[in-house]
Amino acid sequence: MLYDALIAPFAEFAFMRRALVASLALAMGCGPIGTLLVLRRMSLVGDAMAHAVLPGAALGFVLAGLSLFWMSLGGFVAGLLVATLSGLVARVTQLREDASFAAFYLISLATGVILVSTHGSNVDLMHVLFGSILAVDDHALLLVASISSVTLLLLATIYRPLLIECFDPGFLNAAGARGGVYHLVFMVLVVVNLVAGFQALGTLMAVGMMMLPAAAARFWAREVWPLAVVAIAIGFVSGLVGLLVSYHVNVPSGPAIVLTAGGIYLASVLAGRFESILARYLPRSHLRA
Repeated sequence: MLYDALIAPFAEFAFMRRALVASLALAMGCGPIGTLLVLRRMSLVGDAMAHAVLPGAALGFVLAGLSLFWMSLGGFVAGLLVATLSGLVARVTQLREDASFAAFYLISLATGVILVSTHGSNVDLMHVLFGSILAVDDHALLLVASISSVTLLLLATIYRPLLIECFDPGFLNAAGARGGVYHLVFMVLVVVNLVAGFQALGTLMAVGMMMLPAAAARFWAREVWPLAVVAIAIGFVSGLVGLLVSYHVNVPSGPAIVLTAGGIYLASVLAGRFESILARYLPRSHLRA
């Protein structure tokens, strides 16, 4: 019974195994990125960037159909363009960066939907918006795994200055380091990981794998790397459970994964180790018991 419920779907079907590996790769790349976004209070920027890749991916679709290379390249370029323009508007006007991101992501979302809907079918639009992790092939899996590997290597390389820029950018500038360079590298990593997530979960769901595990991790750890590790673990568990729910209940895999991550987040809010509802309001003697 346990074998049929938990192991048989992955043992019998190659597409389920590829989807599970893709979930692990996405969790490893998106977990640390989402953690840093939460720490930098840029959670909604992640959501904005997820929508910002849509017009580029849609343009790639218009030019070459459902081509992994062209849709990924288009999404990457569009995401970087929105990030650059949003930062530029925030620096040359009185508009704050979060408001600038919101404006550009709404423009991007509408443009992408129009491009796909006018040059394809409703099925194509649903694929771009919501993805299908069960349809991940070897090339998409290689792309996701490569992006996650590069992300971890780059984060390990720039970890210290990026963390200082996160908590005290003034100190980093006073020390002669260029905090803006590290911020730009970080935004590039945000974009490429959202592009990787979009291949499996679609542009609307990709940010879920990045932000929900990171937000849930805040209730289980306090230091940066433990936060990232917990976020990776929650992301992978969400992928595993979401795929099983999708297989047995016959619901879309991407939303099932994101809803699983959302369930873990709500459980963490209620009963997490740090600053959860139970930790704040239950007597400490009860928690020790």
